[in-house]
Amino acid sequence: MGITKTQIFDKKQNELAQFFKILGHPARIAILQHISTQNSCICNDLVEEIGLAQATISQHLKELKSIGLLKGEIEGKSMCYCIDIDRWEQLQQLLNSFFNNTKQNCC
Repeated sequence: MGITKTQIFDKKQNELAQFFKILGHPARIAILQHISTQNSCICNDLVEEIGLAQATISQHLKELKSIGLLKGEIEGKSMCYCIDIDRWEQLQQLLNSFFNNTKQNCC
């Protein structure tokens, strides 16, 4: 299979595809759901809540941070995560635009 030619697609299409790629794992959805109900969250909290290994949780957190949905701060020896509200709202706007522009009367 050849290299994806992202340059032939517009910015919104590439951005949505990247979001969907990162959000396409149920563990990442579970992480976002848990963090969104907390004031902040430490990786070890997620290990207990979700039941995956700490290294696996850390990798999923890294992916979520790569698209900006999470931000993190170091607190002592731990990393504390929270939802980046500005980026979250950008995702909501992209999704609303995508779904609202989809025709409902096809086939």
